[in-house]
Amino acid sequence: MSYPRIASLKTAAAFRAHLERSGIALGFDEQLAPPAASPLAQPIEIGSVRVGNRFCILPMEGWDGTREGEPSELTRRRWRHFGISGAKLMWGGEAVAVRHDGRANPNQLMLTRKTGRAIASLRGELVASHRERFGSNADADLFIGLQLTHSGRFARPDAYDRPAPLAGAAHPLLDRRFPTAVRILTDEELDRLVDDFVAAAGLARDCGFQFVDVKACHGYLGHELLGARSRDGKYGGPLENRTRFMRRIIEGIRANVPGLQIVVRVSAFDTVPYRKRPDGVGEPEDSGAALKGCATETGFGIVETATRSIGETATPSIGETTTPSVAQPFRAAFGFGIVTHDDQLDSSLEEPRALLRMLEGLGVRWICVTGGSPYYNPHVQRPAMFPPLDGYEPPEDPLRGVARQIRATALLKQSFPNLVFVGSAYSYLQEWLPHVAQHVIRNGMADFVGLGRMVLAYPELPADVLAGTPLRRASICRTFSDCTTGPRLGLMSGCFPLDKFYAGRPEAVQIRDVRTRSAKSLALQVDDESAGRSASLSGERESAGSASLSGEGSLSQTEGSASLSGERGRT
Repeated sequence: MSYPRIASLKTAAAFRAHLERSGIALGFDEQLAPPAASPLAQPIEIGSVRVGNRFCILPMEGWDGTREGEPSELTRRRWRHFGISGAKLMWGGEAVAVRHDGRANPNQLMLTRKTGRAIASLRGELVASHRERFGSNADADLFIGLQLTHSGRFARPDAYDRPAPLAGAAHPLLDRRFPTAVRILTDEELDRLVDDFVAAAGLARDCGFQFVDVKACHGYLGHELLGARSRDGKYGGPLENRTRFMRRIIEGIRANVPGLQIVVRVSAFDTVPYRKRPDGVGEPEDSGAALKGCATETGFGIVETATRSIGETATPSIGETTTPSVAQPFRAAFGFGIVTHDDQLDSSLEEPRALLRMLEGLGVRWICVTGGSPYYNPHVQRPAMFPPLDGYEPPEDPLRGVARQIRATALLKQSFPNLVFVGSAYSYLQEWLPHVAQHVIRNGMADFVGLGRMVLAYPELPADVLAGTPLRRASICRTFSDCTTGPRLGLMSGCFPLDKFYAGRPEAVQIRDVRTRSAKSLALQVDDESAGRSASLSGERESAGSASLSGEGSLSQTEGSASLSGERGRT
């Protein structure tokens, strides 16, 4: 499949024409407001908290801490870059595990009494770099927190290539992706884990952080429990039980860690897991066979056919295909906010709205909206033109994925005007990021624009936008996904193509070599498949498959199995 590169849409007219031709509803402002009048430059005050502008740095997982869970110099460099970004909201800065078995990789940060001082120093370096760049009092309107997490079924605490899953619930499609049985945490283990989150929150406050994020996104434990419909006991089944884990953590922090604010980043919508087709493009997994074992208990197991998967329009754009969608049975049996078609996005947010009502009742005011998971539907979670080593080619125009996340956030903001919303998935917009961001904030569709991958490549982008400085096009993230490919190889995460610091490291050569070999392997697979097709199938679809291998990004960014696709620097 082939989609135009963002860099090729050089004018507002060209950008709008592509959106209209593709049926992608994505608003943007043609002209950026002067710096002083920019909606992105306006402060916001919520209770005693004042945040100086509308840019937010999203939490990222760098794969570059020590085995003990402390930051390395690479981690510190990243946090100093957060400080010079100009953004005033630091949403967690880093995904930090609350205990060892919850680490997504052996080098993920972990907050304990032993590591607390080192993690506190990250905040200190961020503030110092912010002051150095913007003035001695510039940190007065910074709001800095820490994201607390347990990686659940995607935990790999001891070796990057050895899964050690501790799941919240059985999942027929995801469980079979693991080489060994997936262990389900018991109710008693979840009770103890609640205490670990509360203890970590106390340490975060002692480190000087103003808030903690109780992570509930991207397939990790907090997110999986929200969709644990098939789980027995007090943490599964009805929504009241599925929200119990989050509710008990928040109540525990309120009772034991006074003065610490609580925020939540949540995957507000999701889809059936995706897999890679023989031609490298992602497709939704067939849930019918997986659900047959549940049929006697749930009555599920029928797969809808002849309907279009999420993101596809009634008349697909060139290169898009019509594929079987996940059935309503899967939607009822597994997951949280499952969407089968973009027309159903609003109705799919029914349970997420119930969750937000609960959070608002618990005094949680700050919400960061994201969607999906980098492990089983990365094109939904982090739209990108070029997949990482273990991903798949996008089955839809990545701009459609951006628009979906922006719309979901806007719908929730409309339902909960008193909550503060941070949006995600903006990095893929590249040159058009400021234009879409301004439109979103100006129209009240969100309160903050969250950036992840972009600040790995171009940390000063928020500052340049706020100053009215032309963007440095050579620094803009093009979603090459090397910041994920590195961790998939057991390396650190960084922007290897565009950050000269990482581009000069030996790991950059290793990543390029692996990508080249992977691309050649995929090209041979596609050639073999093409040779075996009948003449009646050798038309448009095969041309689209060939086109997916003919561009500059495809030959340098194709990949292997999607089953291990994981979290990294992301939006």
